[in-house]
Amino acid sequence: MTDNKNALENLVDAAVSKVNEGADRARAAGHDAASTTGGTLDNAEDNLKEGADRARAEANNARANSSFDQAKEQISDALNGK
Repeated sequence: MTDNKNALENLVDAAVSKVNEGADRARAAGHDAASTTGGTLDNAEDNLKEGADRARAEANNARANSSFDQAKEQISDALNGK
């Protein structure tokens, strides 16, 4: 997310981050389901993996929002002659 990216590149970055967020949330849901079966150690491992996937999903969401906001600002500036 450097300032050198144009609006289209920022929109692509936002879309990629949203896809990654969805994948991380799906993985987290899988680990959540897996944490109800198996042994105690396996369940603890699945709970840790679920937490890590949810944290990655939140980071991807923040990255997507930032890229989208940059693109929106660039488009607004272009339309307003800045």
